[in-house]
Amino acid sequence: MISSVRGEVLSVALDHAVIEVGGVGLAVQATPGTLGTLRRGTEARLFTTLVVREDALTLYGFADADSRELFVLLQTVSGIGPRLALAALAVLEPEKLRRALTDGNITMLTQVPGIGRKGAERLIIELRDKVAAVSAVDGESDGVQPASSTVREDVVDALLGLGFPAKQAEKAVEQVAGDVPDDTSRMLRAALAVLGRNK
Repeated sequence: MISSVRGEVLSVALDHAVIEVGGVGLAVQATPGTLGTLRRGTEARLFTTLVVREDALTLYGFADADSRELFVLLQTVSGIGPRLALAALAVLEPEKLRRALTDGNITMLTQVPGIGRKGAERLIIELRDKVAAVSAVDGESDGVQPASSTVREDVVDALLGLGFPAKQAEKAVEQVAGDVPDDTSRMLRAALAVLGRNK
């Protein structure tokens, strides 16, 4: 099991990044939120899991361990493969996904492309107790810590790297900074949502 990779980001594409580790360029599949935090030429660390198939070895990367755990957990459900699990994490951040499963929110789960009503019901039945148990152990809190200046700067840089103008990027970050945890990936998702609404 390759549990994490650290190295220089050689390139960032729409669905994956290439990270150089020990002279080898590893292609790592990831969500848009995670890819948005990576910048070519800088060092990055991703939590990873290797999915082995008869015809391929595919490495999936995540900005935090929580996302990786959910990715693995989702695949324990019949009919949910790595691509669908990644799509779920691309649409719903870990906290929202956990809440949708524990609350039995079919509407939220069916927002994920490829998951219909029956699939959502199966996810809820099979994962509700497992997700609730993990949440209890984690001792999740509803308190939101103010975003640090470093996280804000990282998110602005990520938005600039995605082609947004500096003023728009800074305005979007300021707009969401007080409402999301002090976490680069979550703040980037929130800022992208704001920018998407303003188009």
